[in-house]
Amino acid sequence: MTAQPAHDDFHQPLRHIRAAEIDSETAQTSGMQRYAAISAGKVGSERLWMGETHVKPSMKSADHHHGEAETAIFVVSGTPEFVFADNETGAEIRIAAAPGDYIFVPPYTPHREENNDPDVEAVVVIARSTQEAIVVNLPSLNVEIATVASTEASS
Repeated sequence: MTAQPAHDDFHQPLRHIRAAEIDSETAQTSGMQRYAAISAGKVGSERLWMGETHVKPSMKSADHHHGEAETAIFVVSGTPEFVFADNETGAEIRIAAAPGDYIFVPPYTPHREENNDPDVEAVVVIARSTQEAIVVNLPSLNVEIATVASTEASS
């Protein structure tokens, strides 16, 4: 019989998080529900947060950003719209997404999610480049980025 190698940083066990184990105890924005699957608290991740967001029919989130985190979004179901402001004009720009689509949200970019379907919930999987979910709720999409970044740094 071959002896098992001693535990070390290069041979850590995989973690399996079942759908029933996702956790709503994470940063929230009104109009949507976030669930953590991969986080420091759940699995000990150090540089990654991953989870789901559910937006009920005919609902939209508050305007918000995710600090220094890069955010990748995969649309599982529904037809969510992602709204952000044009840098030059301040006009709202909408991205209509469908199941199988991906969205990239750069750091500090104010945005919101909308589900304009009156019958079907929108569900997306989110991955962020920070260890925990960063959510900074905003009064509007047209918040000065420099002000947002300096306010967050002083908190």
